[in-house]
Amino acid sequence: MGGEKLSYHVPTFQALKGITESIYWKPTILWVIDAVRIMHPIQTESKGIRPIEYGGGNTLSYYTYLKNVRYQVRAHFIFNPHRQELAADRNEGKHYSIAKRALAAGGRRDIFLGARECQGYVEPCEFGAGEGFYDQTPEIDFGTMVHGISYPDETGTSDRSIRLWHVKMLHGVIRFIPPESCSLVRKSGAGMVKSFGMEHVEPVDALYAEYFPEGES
Repeated sequence: MGGEKLSYHVPTFQALKGITESIYWKPTILWVIDAVRIMHPIQTESKGIRPIEYGGGNTLSYYTYLKNVRYQVRAHFIFNPHRQELAADRNEGKHYSIAKRALAAGGRRDIFLGARECQGYVEPCEFGAGEGFYDQTPEIDFGTMVHGISYPDETGTSDRSIRLWHVKMLHGVIRFIPPESCSLVRKSGAGMVKSFGMEHVEPVDALYAEYFPEGES
């Protein structure tokens, strides 16, 4: 399988972006992760796994996962500038209301951290509230890590690339730089942009009816 699976000590921009997209996503919007606060001490544990081999059958591996994690995440969405065919769907109030309702319900899809077997859950929180394990730790340097993956539908190009950046945690908080500010970028191949027309966009009234029960406004 190419080696044992080993978790990063802190979540990446892309892993957290995947969580926000599982809560609520439409091709009209792009989620941007602003910061993550590490609430629990960083701990790992190893588990014996029997992954499937490429040639069939199973092999034996020890995977190292993070243990007992909890994070506070600050994020926002912007409209995808490369989706001009969906310009008529750029209704900020609609998407914000639906995202807020979806978050309160625990997300529209299953929540997992990076790997499918690492399931979790989400709930609304106030960023900075409560006591975090690293609040009194001035700085921890994690070195160069993956920031995320740039896909063609988010960049307007046919290239797919991997972004790297230098990670520092200050008093338990990692503040992410925006994807376009990453200077360490490695191309990983080419991709295609799937076209979406307005026929794929649900009417505003129907979406409000789904997330605002009768009698609420």
